[in-house]
Parts: sequence; C-alpha cells; structure tokens
Amino acid sequence: MGTLNMLGLAKRIGARFLLTSTSEVYGDPLEHPQKETYWGHVNPIGVRSCYDEGKRTAETLTMDYHRGDNVEVRIARIFNTYGPRMCLDDGRVVSNFVSQAIRKQPMTVYGDGKQTRSFQYVSDLVDGLMALMEGEHVGPFNLGNPGEFTMLELAQVVKETVDPSATIEFKENTADDPQKRKPDISKAKNLLNWEPKVTLREGLPLMVDDFRNRILNEDEGKLEK
Repeated sequence: MGTLNMLGLAKRIGARFLLTSTSEVYGDPLEHPQKETYWGHVNPIGVRSCYDEGKRTAETLTMDYHRGDNVEVRIARIFNTYGPRMCLDDGRVVSNFVSQAIRKQPMTVYGDGKQTRSFQYVSDLVDGLMALMEGEHVGPFNLGNPGEFTMLELAQVVKETVDPSATIEFKENTADDPQKRKPDISKAKNLLNWEPKVTLREGLPLMVDDFRNRILNEDEGKLEK
C-alpha cells in the first residue's frame, strides 16, 4: 500500500520514484549467482511470503505505473547490507551476531550454518542507489557485494573482530530459509559503473565500534536505574 500511495504521488507531481526492492524476490534460488533476469523460486503461502511476495508485488506495481502512466521509476534489488546505526536487535544476522558477541552471549546459528549470504557495507549501497537515481536506466539492478559467506564463516569473522572467546549455539532452521544468496552485479557494473569497494573485514569493525558504544551506554543506563 505504501508503494501504491507513493507511485500515485510520483504520478501527480512528476517525480522520479525509487523502489528499494530486495534479493528476497528470488526466494530460495535455483540459479546461482542470481541475475536480474531470474524470476525466482518463491513459496507464495510460506511464513516468509508476506515479505517476498509483498516486494514482488511492489515491483509489479512500479512497472505498471511506468508502462501505463509514464512514471519515471528506478528499481534496486538490495542484498544483505550492514553498518553503523542499525537497530541492535533487528533480527538481521550481522546485527544478531555482533550484538550477541559483545554481550557475551552465544551467537545463534540456525540449521547447520552452511547457508550463504553476501554482505555489503552501507556506504557502497548508498553509492549504488545514487548512481541508479542519477542514471537513465530503470532496472531492476542487483545492489550487493558478491563476496559470499556461510553463516559459520560470518560467525568466525565476527568472533575474530569482537571476541575470540565467543561461542556458537545451533538452533532449528526457520522455514523457507534460502540456502544460497549471491548477486550477479554485471548489469550494475556495466550500466551504472558501480561496484562495492568495502570488504566484510574492512566494514565490520566500523559497525562493531558503533554497536559496542551503544550497548555499553545501554548497560550503563540500566545500572544507573
């Protein structure tokens, strides 16, 4: 509904509209890495469907307004992104691991930890979105870092960055959890002249510093109470 309202506004005032879509439109992909031409492999009635299908519908609406009403649109499919100032407990895997390691809690890994994700630093995403909005191509464009990590590898990098004594706790996997996620960014490279610059090992310490400060302040606040 938010997308529909904003498309209506863009149509009325002649604005250029940006849809921040997601790699989740690919579902649990049968193609690896994922290109923008891949239509996806999504369960329409699963526990994750409200998000996956909500974003897919948003892309449909965006293209319908573009074709039917000549609204200028841009579509970015954003892969996992991390950085400072994220919510400490937003449930995303990087936030979870970093918060847990700083709080001396076990890092929670779901399933066997062999599922993969690709992690881009927030400044790279911002550069990509600006290149998309300033360019002449509608998209969709994958915006993500092709560096691929299993959850166990990510946990190891967090451990090295935060606390070498951090431990891992395995829990049952969630339903419809994609097994692999890695963007093919050839289209963004060629048409937007964009590619990510910050590696996980460079970006993660910047996020950890921010999280550590906020968690320490949070703990001090609790002590004062």
